[in-house]
Amino acid sequence: MHVSVFLISVSGFSVTTQKNNVRVKENEGVDLSCQFSADFGTDARVEWKFQDLKGSQTYVIYKGEVTSQYVSRVTPYGSNLRFTKVTVKDNGMYDCEVSGQGQFGEARVKLTVLVPPGVPVCRVPSSVTTGKPALLTCGDNVGSPPPTYKWFKNNVLLPANPKTVSGFQNATYKLNSENGNLEFIPTAKGDTGSYYCMAENDAGPPQQCKAATMEVRDLNTGGIVAGVIIFLLLLALLGFGIWYAYKKGYILSKEKPNVVYQPQSVYGGEEEDDVSFI
Repeated sequence: MHVSVFLISVSGFSVTTQKNNVRVKENEGVDLSCQFSADFGTDARVEWKFQDLKGSQTYVIYKGEVTSQYVSRVTPYGSNLRFTKVTVKDNGMYDCEVSGQGQFGEARVKLTVLVPPGVPVCRVPSSVTTGKPALLTCGDNVGSPPPTYKWFKNNVLLPANPKTVSGFQNATYKLNSENGNLEFIPTAKGDTGSYYCMAENDAGPPQQCKAATMEVRDLNTGGIVAGVIIFLLLLALLGFGIWYAYKKGYILSKEKPNVVYQPQSVYGGEEEDDVSFI
C-alpha cells in the first residue's frame, strides 16, 4: 500500500500524517491521522480544523474537546480523529494544528466522501431554427466527487474535441464535460437527432437521463408571407364592412341640432326697429 506523507516543519518541529488524501464511502467510518515530534513537549496542544468545499471553516477539536456538531460521530484518540460515519457534507480539508514550546506546525488531510451519481437532469430544446444557437444542459447534484458528463446523439458518443476525431471535423458543437453543457453555435440540419447525457465518477455506476429529440428546422418564410397576406385581407374586409354599414345607414351619425338664441327686448314685447322720445 502506498502511503503519502504531508509534512510542515519549523526548526526541527514536525507534524505529519500517514495519508493526506483519504477516500471513503458515504455512511462508513474513517480515521484521519496526525503525528508530531517530541520537540513540542508532552503537553502540546492539538486542534483539528475543517474547511469545506466552499471555504467555510470550523473546529472539529478545540481546546482538547470535540465541538458540538461533531460530538456524536467523532472520537479523538491521541492526536488522531476517528469518524464513525461520514456524509457528503464532510468533504473538504482537515488541518491538524500542533503548538507547544512556542512553536507551531500543521498537517493537512483531504477527505473525499464517495457517492455514485444520481440520474442527471437533462434539458434538450425540441425545436431550433437552422443557424440559431442551441444549448443542451445536463447536471447531477448527488455524485461525489462531482461527476463528469458525456453526451450521446442517436446512441453514438459525441467526442469532447470533435475536430480531432474522424467524422466529426465539421461538427458545430462545444462540449463541457465538467458542467455538462452541450452548445451548438450555430445549429445545422444535421444536428437533428435524439440526445441523452451520462454522468459518471469513480464512486459507482454511471447514470443517464432519458433521450429527447431536437429537431433543427429551416425558417418557414412561406408561412410568414401567407400570414401577412391573410392579415391584410382581413383588415381590408373590416374596412369595407364599416364603409358599407355607413352607406346603408346601419351606423347612424349623431348630429347636434342648430340652436339660435335671440335675446328679448329690454322694453318687452316685440323688438322695434325705431324708438322715438318726446
